[in-house]
Amino acid sequence: MRPRITLIDASPDALHAFFERWEASPSAGLLVLVPEQARALIAPLQSACRAHDIRLVGAMFPVLIHAHALIADRLIAIRLDPMPPAFVTPLPDDPVLAAETIAHHAAAHRPAEGAEQSLLLIFDAMLPKISSTMAALYKRQHGYVHYVGANAGSETFSPMPCLFDETQCIERGVLGLRFEQTQVDLAHGYPVAKTLMRAVSTDGNRILSIDGRPAMTVYREVILADFGVQLTPENFYDYAVHYPFGVIMASDVLVRIPVGFDDAGNIVCVGEIPPNSLLRLIQAPDPTQHAAAAGLGQRLRQHAQPDSLNLLFYCAGRRMHMGAHTEQELSTLAEHSGQTLLGALSLGEIAPLPGIGMPEFHNAAMLCIGIRPQG
Repeated sequence: MRPRITLIDASPDALHAFFERWEASPSAGLLVLVPEQARALIAPLQSACRAHDIRLVGAMFPVLIHAHALIADRLIAIRLDPMPPAFVTPLPDDPVLAAETIAHHAAAHRPAEGAEQSLLLIFDAMLPKISSTMAALYKRQHGYVHYVGANAGSETFSPMPCLFDETQCIERGVLGLRFEQTQVDLAHGYPVAKTLMRAVSTDGNRILSIDGRPAMTVYREVILADFGVQLTPENFYDYAVHYPFGVIMASDVLVRIPVGFDDAGNIVCVGEIPPNSLLRLIQAPDPTQHAAAAGLGQRLRQHAQPDSLNLLFYCAGRRMHMGAHTEQELSTLAEHSGQTLLGALSLGEIAPLPGIGMPEFHNAAMLCIGIRPQG
């Protein structure tokens, strides 16, 4: 059955009215996206689902996306009938143990022997080593599982519960939803700048030194030399979102947006940076040009399937860079795809490398996932 999508005003009365109209079905469940501004409604949402015996999973994001607009005052409720296998669980910080935890829950819902499955994984962005967790999970489950997903949480990067089912609301965990993958497309369109660096010392998502010197010192010098920007503690995040790092990979450049630094000169990024990575400083694309969105939309149109649920995860850091042009970029994506956009601002995106299948953690991306739920 095609997923049914409802936008619910962020008020107790609107939530009550939604469940008053609920058409009972023993196999139906809900996937609910909640904007951070409306997080107080998670508890009454859970209570209503328990009262109506409805299976629920959901996540809180900075804001949501519907059509080509950003919305903070409504919930997106997606009725799935049948409800596919799903789980919400806390995760240990250690990536190998975290991968074992996810694999354990996924194995409980594994399809018939030899069949492949896809897992949508929504992580709390406060987990420190999501990229390593995905690498360990891929190594463990290689051969029959495909992974895609995004990070939930607060755009302030403050710890708070952001993943929930009908009985719990947790932080530092993951939501998993099994589905039949119809299409995954990702684009960021960030050109690579000229300065080549090596991250000699890293710790998870922190760059400790670059070319043997404090990371923040080198970052300031490169931004000044390449772009003429004098970086200070006060304007750091205003500029860092426009000049992220690029981790050079064989098939792509993984964007890593700096979100903070400490007195020792270590730079904190969204997403891990492997030790000895080759880095380039990136200048984000012109906000008035939307070639990446147009190209992504055209690919979506080519692979569109009418019975699929199409989710869009749009990086919150990208929104900060695009500013007032964000909705124009979303409009370009919608126009070229021929689809109504539905999703959320995310704090990191997960998609498989083309032709390889290994999941990679991205920043600054637009990630579109076609989903056909399975029973």
